Formats: sequence, C-alpha cells, structure tokens
Amino acid sequence: MIAGLDPVIVHIGPFAIRWYGVLMALSIAWGFYYLRRDGLKLGYDEDSLYNAVAAAVVGGIVGARLVYVATNWHAYAGSPISILRVDQGGLSFHGAVIGGLLALSLYVRRKGYTLEELLDLFVPGLCIGIMLVRIGNLINGEVLGRTTRLDWWFERHPAQLIGSAVGLVLLIIHNVLARRRPPVGYLAWSFVLYYSLLRGIVEESVRQNPLYAWGYVNETWGVGFFTLTQLLTPIFVGIGWGMRRRAVSLGRRPRGPRVRAGGKRP
Repeated sequence: MIAGLDPVIVHIGPFAIRWYGVLMALSIAWGFYYLRRDGLKLGYDEDSLYNAVAAAVVGGIVGARLVYVATNWHAYAGSPISILRVDQGGLSFHGAVIGGLLALSLYVRRKGYTLEELLDLFVPGLCIGIMLVRIGNLINGEVLGRTTRLDWWFERHPAQLIGSAVGLVLLIIHNVLARRRPPVGYLAWSFVLYYSLLRGIVEESVRQNPLYAWGYVNETWGVGFFTLTQLLTPIFVGIGWGMRRRAVSLGRRPRGPRVRAGGKRP
C-alpha cells in the first residue's frame, strides 16, 4: 500500500527481525503490564498471571495460525514449511481468541480461578494488540483494502489503519466502562460485542476479502458485502449482547482468587 516499507528491521545470519514480530511482542508486553497491575490489585500472585498470559499467548498464536492457514490453504498447500513462518504474518484474530480462550480455560480450571474475571483483565491487551498488529500488517503489505474511485489521496482503502483505529476505539470504550466498576464478565463480553460490530460493519466492508452468499461490491466507494466475517457477525454480536446481560443479571463483583479453608489461596 505504501511503497518503500521494509518489513525487516535487521538480518542476523539466516534470521530476520521483522516489524510485525516486534509490534506483536510489544503488544503482549504492554497488555501484560495492565493485566499485572489490575490483577495484583485483585489479589492474584504474579507467577499465576505470568502463567495465564503464557498459556493464552501460546494458545492464541497456534489458534490464529491454524485458522488463517485453513482459510487460506491455497497459499500454503505447495509449501507446508511456510505454515511455521508466523514472523511473516498471517494470523486470524478469531482463531487467536478461540485458541487463547481454550488454553486459558484449561489453566484457570486447574487453578480454580474465575475465567470471566481473568478475561476482563485481558481486554486492554487485546485492544492494544489490534492497534499495533494492524500497523504490522501495513508494513507487511497485507490485509489490503478495496480499491476506490473516489477522488481521495489513496486509491485503495487503508484497511490496516482503519483496523488499528478500531482497536483504539475499543480501548476507549473499555476505559469508559471500566470506570463504572461493572460486574465480572461485563468488560470481556462488551469487547466481543463492540469488536464484532466495528469489525463487521466498518473494517470488513473495505477489506479486500472474498465475498460469500449475495456478493456485492460498490466499485466507486470501494465497499463490499458479505465476507465470511460479516456473515458470522450477527452470531458474535448476539453472543456478546446476551452474555453481557447475563453478567449484569448475576452481578458478581471482582474478588480475585477464591480463598481455601486455612486462609491459603489456590
């Protein structure tokens, strides 16, 4: 989209340090900073928070890569080894959520923690990750927008910057909601709700993704309907809205790890 952007920062022998990987690592570190800060206030010990993040990150990367490869198999069928090249980009956010959620669920089940309470702590990191990784997509020249005939300064929608702006808006929404001290699970399900709406209505409309069902593209405006994500958007919106209402009805307050008999935390 922008000529002259080199996705590689430096080569070290056969290895390359790429902007995409650096931005992803930065988003994980930045997100963990907020998770650790808020988790310690609730009474979680630091080691448990490190382990929870490690489980979620590993599961998220594996899930993100598997879903991306599965939906873009034509690009990997001829070179299976390239499936392992995560540093070159190609991750599915929905796959990351599924993989990370499964890994985190296994961890909290073993520790006896409340899953939704920990998920609330992960939301700032997810928002920051969306913001920074989309910039990495821009540098990699991927996640392209549709071409447009409008007399603007660009010939193609800056889908990566629009996606990054979605992450910023989500972070602002989270910060506003967090000040109201909502019940357990409300912040996590609000993220699912608002991300699904913004991704499906705004970002996906201008991304150059394949269309399914009734496919329509307005060549002048450079918008299209319906991508696979857009078709799934009502499902995720419904889940987020319903689970958020459930969180309100339960009204559970954040209280950190449960205390066992004898005064020791699990």
